[in-house]
Amino acid sequence: MSSLKLTDVRKTYGKLEVIKGVNLEIKSKEFVVFVGPSGCGKSTLLRMIAGLEHITAGDLEIGGQRMNDVDPSKRGIAMVFQSYALYPHMTVRENMGFALRFAGVAKEQIARQVDDAARILALGPLLDRLPKQLSGGQRQRVAIGRAIVRNPQVFLFDEPLSNLDAELRVHMRIEIARLHKELQTTIIYVTHDQVEAMTLADTIVVLRDGIIEQVGAPLDLYDDPANQFVAGFIGSPQMNFLAAVITEKTAAGTTVALPNHGGVRLTLPVTGGSVGDKVVLGVRAEHFGLPGAGDADLTLSIDVAEHLGSTSYVYANAGGEALVIEREESRHEASSETITVSISSGKAYLFDSKGARLR
Repeated sequence: MSSLKLTDVRKTYGKLEVIKGVNLEIKSKEFVVFVGPSGCGKSTLLRMIAGLEHITAGDLEIGGQRMNDVDPSKRGIAMVFQSYALYPHMTVRENMGFALRFAGVAKEQIARQVDDAARILALGPLLDRLPKQLSGGQRQRVAIGRAIVRNPQVFLFDEPLSNLDAELRVHMRIEIARLHKELQTTIIYVTHDQVEAMTLADTIVVLRDGIIEQVGAPLDLYDDPANQFVAGFIGSPQMNFLAAVITEKTAAGTTVALPNHGGVRLTLPVTGGSVGDKVVLGVRAEHFGLPGAGDADLTLSIDVAEHLGSTSYVYANAGGEALVIEREESRHEASSETITVSISSGKAYLFDSKGARLR
């Protein structure tokens, strides 16, 4: 069993509390991504699981066994770091087999496990090269191979792709996803890149300031964010946020006015909030419709249009609010000074002044 459980886990440095009571269960063979902005505690949490940071309070279980005080080498985990951390004087084969050799494993078994890992990662032709003779992507594959040969219960990845260029990042994302399917083991992956999180994860854990904001499948978090932070962090481009005021509560829902857009009104199927409350209306870029197609129209000034082929992004503003609008075949709008879009009440979100979702 390679399941993992965190119960009220905390980490403090003196008076500074970095991890503030994390509760999380990770199923066997699940691919879980910790995501959040820099300083949110995701790497610290990963290092606590690995045993590289002491757990101040709470419990860590791996495979049903409490691991708080177990030596890192005996936790059944293998970690892949942001830096490749390869020995420069050793060949690929020697780097991959080093941990096994250090543990006293027989040479024949080391050779078999290294060859198996090399096959999985297509490293066969590179086994006799030194790290300086490899590209960045090849070095990262060697670092992953070094973890594979240990046959761990849980793989830990700490921002492994951040040193690679954009094209290699895409390629390595595919490689890691394929690796998970082939090995059928538990993976915990840390990144600040929500695109990596969306494309790799079975489950995403969104962290902020040492607490978990939301846990769920990628599309669940995208379609049903728990709060404004998650709504803004998950999705590229991020969700648009417009200042609003609740003006009426009826059986049909909650009516809001947008003061920065001429006071235009929109009624959402939401029961939370009170008349007079200042709230935030959230709309994703792809949910702006053509004029008249929704429940309220906005006319905006165009700043920039980015054309990406079949899709374009229009960056516009009104009343000091900047918005991003996704359009298909919108090249004609680049020469315009304004754009009119509609908002549909069924494709908008409402958040209170503290960022909590109103439902």
